[in-house]
Amino acid sequence: MSRGDDESGLSGDGAEVNGVKTRPRRAETRQRLLDAAFDAFAEEGFGRCSVEQVCERAGFTRGAFYSNFTSLEELFLAMWEQRSAAMLADAAAVLDTPDGVPGDPRRAVEQVLAAVPIDDKWFRITSEFTAHALRNPALRQVMVAREEAIAAALTPVVLTLMRRNGRRVPNPTALGRALVAVHDGTLTQCLLEPDNPSLRDYRVDLFLRVLDSYSEPAP
Repeated sequence: MSRGDDESGLSGDGAEVNGVKTRPRRAETRQRLLDAAFDAFAEEGFGRCSVEQVCERAGFTRGAFYSNFTSLEELFLAMWEQRSAAMLADAAAVLDTPDGVPGDPRRAVEQVLAAVPIDDKWFRITSEFTAHALRNPALRQVMVAREEAIAAALTPVVLTLMRRNGRRVPNPTALGRALVAVHDGTLTQCLLEPDNPSLRDYRVDLFLRVLDSYSEPAP
């Protein structure tokens, strides 16, 4: 039995991974592949990485990889789903923080942005994968659907914080798109000038202006 076959699953109590029941060893293997791919994609670039490089970093054979993923694209999408779920959970947790005081919109924005950290490695990975998807119409549609799902999950958090600050949003979809645009643009600026603290303040200011423009006083 090859090492890849051995790592593909052993008996025991199952675990839930993306809605699929997996064995403990396989769940561990899957996570190690995801972690190894994250480092490989960030250092080498998505387009320059191979399955073999990811497997070498994780310490597995190709058999282990293909028992969990059909391609590097599928692996990236699983990585994105995992990171998005963690980000959404952190953003939702902002609603329960004791210092989320109504009447302080700047503090609310800072709290939400803290749940969406400026991550240089993840930015490099997603930027390169986006360029890759633009050359693949089917993959591009998958990314659009994922982005819409993330926005739909994050919007209720934003709307709740707006209500706590006495504001209502007539068009939540339009606000969501505007916030994504502001986030992506200011994220690039902050990464290009990491030692410029004024950009962080500008980022918060711009979010506040967008929130104000797309909302109105609650009745």
